[in-house]
Amino acid sequence: MQDNLQIQMNAFLPLRDVVFNTLRQAILTGDLKPGERLMEIHLANKLGVSRTPIREAIRKLELEGLVIMIPRRGAEVAQITEKSMMDVLEVRRTMDALCVELACERITEEALKSLKEACDAFAEAVKSKDIKVIAKADVALHDIIVQATGNSRLVQLINNLSEQMYRYRFEYLKDCTRHENLIEEHRIIYESIVKRDKEAASSAAKLHIDNQEHAIIQQIRLEKGK
Repeated sequence: MQDNLQIQMNAFLPLRDVVFNTLRQAILTGDLKPGERLMEIHLANKLGVSRTPIREAIRKLELEGLVIMIPRRGAEVAQITEKSMMDVLEVRRTMDALCVELACERITEEALKSLKEACDAFAEAVKSKDIKVIAKADVALHDIIVQATGNSRLVQLINNLSEQMYRYRFEYLKDCTRHENLIEEHRIIYESIVKRDKEAASSAAKLHIDNQEHAIIQQIRLEKGK
């Protein structure tokens, strides 16, 4: 268990939701690692709560596929498998292509300026070598494109998938050798949208996801080989 796992209190949320959000974020960012056991008593002591909200949070995390129950062992953080990763990225690839195509049609000049600033902010975040900072900048950049579609249902679908996507994005960003490629991919997507070139933007968005998929598969296989 990582020492930096701390509960983030929120006066507007029930305790069970606060605990759930804390554990979920810890899983998504790798503070709770794949295969790590989630022992109720230990977590309750760590977060300073009773076992009841811990138990409820674990049950919800299981429904999301982030936790699995192992007979005679209890709850564990779900492994990142090729199948689970490909299922998520397969859907995200199609959605991202649609998002950039719609953005080419609908993005405002103000949003284009924000997107350029987000690209620059991502490049600056890379210099920090802090994966959480880089991931946050990456999410912010893609959110601008999603919002630029003006399609509320598409935004909702992307948001529903974003938590699952975050876990794989985080794994991808751990490889510092790929950061410069990401900066370049973002630049190409941005310039395609500026030119309102739907075909180029779609191709760039798909390649962006394909490169993530290939890199994460390599990491998964590398971990298996250890």
